[in-house]
Amino acid sequence: MSRIQKNPLRTMTEQEQQVLEQLVHSRSERNDVVTWARELLAVASDQTYEQAAAAAGRRSGEAVSHLVARFNQKGLAALAPHGSGGPKPTYDASARERILAEARRTPDPQRDGTATWSLMTLRRALRRAPDGLPKVSTYTIGQVLHAAGFRWLAARSWCDTGKAVRRRRSGTVIVTDPDAEAKKKSD
Repeated sequence: MSRIQKNPLRTMTEQEQQVLEQLVHSRSERNDVVTWARELLAVASDQTYEQAAAAAGRRSGEAVSHLVARFNQKGLAALAPHGSGGPKPTYDASARERILAEARRTPDPQRDGTATWSLMTLRRALRRAPDGLPKVSTYTIGQVLHAAGFRWLAARSWCDTGKAVRRRRSGTVIVTDPDAEAKKKSD
């Protein structure tokens, strides 16, 4: 079924033609960009939108029509991927920086109830803070830390050997192991 093409392809420049031909033969370019280049080259060689779609392995000439309209307006910029897919990130850059700032802070045993950070204690600290993130999850914290280059064993905060923070009915106390020096020397 042939239709009148509402948006005929404008005349391409020689440079645009060369770029499109390079994209078609590229092995490192995204598949959708290569397909769009194939479709544009097919339309430029006087094929209909349906024939161009079929030549590129697509079914609909409608998408080719939209691509041609974009190319007529923007030129080669029409081949830039438009849309990243997936949901929008819940936490913006400032929230991610807040997570990293909390992870870099040395925990206070009295306030935080820990001498070293874990994902659970970081989550608790972030949720309780007045400028914190009340709904942040341990998964999100782990992803942000991993993306920032933190590794659990490499970025871990350590506590003094022989000292431990314990919770008692009377409050939080620091317990010291009397044999800590002997244990250090035996290792």
